[in-house]
Amino acid sequence: MSIIDSWNYGGIEHVGSTAVLGMVAKPVIDIMFGVKSLESSKPAIEVLIEDGYEYSPYKTEVMHWFCKPSDAFRTHHLHLIPFESPLWQERIIFRDLLRSDKSVFYQYAKLKRDLANFHKEDREAYTEKKWPFIQRALSKHYSG
Repeated sequence: MSIIDSWNYGGIEHVGSTAVLGMVAKPVIDIMFGVKSLESSKPAIEVLIEDGYEYSPYKTEVMHWFCKPSDAFRTHHLHLIPFESPLWQERIIFRDLLRSDKSVFYQYAKLKRDLANFHKEDREAYTEKKWPFIQRALSKHYSG
């Protein structure tokens, strides 16, 4: 990520299912790149586009989102997210929860398989239907 290192603030994290050993996952690497703010990192959008990333105005209130090599065939997702924002924290906590709690791991893996079978052609529905489980898992984490 050296082409955008000047916008890095707080680190780079591997998140998503491929960051959890043994989790069922699409072959797409999700990279969360910490930035100071969305506003201050806007110039990175053009730099990444010039480097072959496709920018998509997805959840623009919380991130700058990119994929590579194309939207039709993705191998990488890059999320520029303000460091330690609620979204940043949720993704780290959920990843670490999946790594450390086998019960949550197995429940989530089953949900992902079921949703993948039911929503084979609808990526948005698949993603949206996972969110209630993630919210419940995070809620249990926060409540102790």
